[in-house]
Amino acid sequence: MNETKEMRQENKMGTMPMVRLILSMSLPAMFSMTIMAMYNVVDSIFIGNYDQAGLTAISLAYPLQLFLIAASVGTAIGVNSLVSRKLGEKNYDQANAAATHGLITCAFTYSVFLLLGLFAVKPFMGLFSADAHTVDCGVQYLRIVLCFSVFSTIQVMIEKTLQATGNMIYPMLFQLLGAVINIIFDPLLIFGIGFFPEFGVSGAAIATVFGQFCGMLFAVIILFRKNHEVKVSFKNFHLDGAMLKNIYAVGLPSIIMQSIGAIMMLGLNGIFMAAGSPVSVTVFGIYFKLQSFVFMPCFGLNQGVMPVIGYNYGARNKQRVYSALKCGIVIALIIMSVGVLLMWLIPDKLISMFGGGQELMDVGVPAFRIVSLCFLPAAVGIMFTTLFQAVGKGIRSLLMSVGRQLLILLPVAFLLSITAGVQAVWFAFPIAEIGCLILAFCFFFDLVKRDFRKLS
Repeated sequence: MNETKEMRQENKMGTMPMVRLILSMSLPAMFSMTIMAMYNVVDSIFIGNYDQAGLTAISLAYPLQLFLIAASVGTAIGVNSLVSRKLGEKNYDQANAAATHGLITCAFTYSVFLLLGLFAVKPFMGLFSADAHTVDCGVQYLRIVLCFSVFSTIQVMIEKTLQATGNMIYPMLFQLLGAVINIIFDPLLIFGIGFFPEFGVSGAAIATVFGQFCGMLFAVIILFRKNHEVKVSFKNFHLDGAMLKNIYAVGLPSIIMQSIGAIMMLGLNGIFMAAGSPVSVTVFGIYFKLQSFVFMPCFGLNQGVMPVIGYNYGARNKQRVYSALKCGIVIALIIMSVGVLLMWLIPDKLISMFGGGQELMDVGVPAFRIVSLCFLPAAVGIMFTTLFQAVGKGIRSLLMSVGRQLLILLPVAFLLSITAGVQAVWFAFPIAEIGCLILAFCFFFDLVKRDFRKLS
């Protein structure tokens, strides 16, 4: 029976009409990634309508949150990889041990961010702002989010562990529960509605942490009360250094990859503050949250396209490899085109959701229109990154990510800030994406010339 199911899956990957195949494999991941985007943006909307200094503060604080996400998700990917490999080998004892070690790594990750939350947040905020109120808001928010980050760390670990068994539904429900609770409690705790006290910026952090706690609680119940292919047990547990090494061999590169965005944000926030434009930091924070609603579905599409390309590359079917790439590019362009239209047609409406006055509009409206020029080349670049990962050329994907966000974007942004003024910094985004796309084409043509010639 299992062999029959595997054959059907192989036949589906090799024979189903490409658009239907990609959509059927991508839509759950796209929905899940959109939920993650919602989680990120809700706090900013309510805080912006409560206190603009608070909105600037959480924009400055967001890179530390990104480092937390990178550490949690990156380590969990290492566990996911090890668990799935051991299940494939039918080595269930090792798969169970890997899942148990995964929860142990949560303690390592949490201890780092607990220390940061206790001792580093005030110096960190002081690096980017001299305004006492802004610094105080950022410290309040970060201290709560980092000191209680154990909930999100455990939830992410359980999500990736269950995904390693092929279960995609429960991880999506964990995220959905946390996002919904966050949305409900944000206005209650920020503005002090009903019998709830008015906590302001701290209220947003409390709502976020409470949502993460509920998501984690649901995840723990499902992990220990439901039957899965892996079982977590601490009975007679012994820490295995070799297993930890195996986890971090995959997890550490993933942490580094996902930290690139945080480094980019730190660099741009520094450029904006050095230019004396805290409002640009606020605009960038708003943009970064909103752009996730178009980029996250593309990353979900990535998860559906990658196995299709990988399977057909392994089957030496060049026609379907090209077909999957073309369909992925077209769908990604459609998604990104919606983002471009929104940024050009209603940038003022998007910004107004976050409160703010005329100064925010004066900087934000042209900034949104300029930055959105990067969306279409980014759509093509994401799909080429997917192609390179699917055929085992991960280094090319890494070079594209580093080039886009660090080697091109930050130097160009700095040069524009000192030569043409702070408003010109926004042009660094389309310049970086176009430069990265040129690099992608070079990598692709080399791939066609060398590897794809061997395909039938």
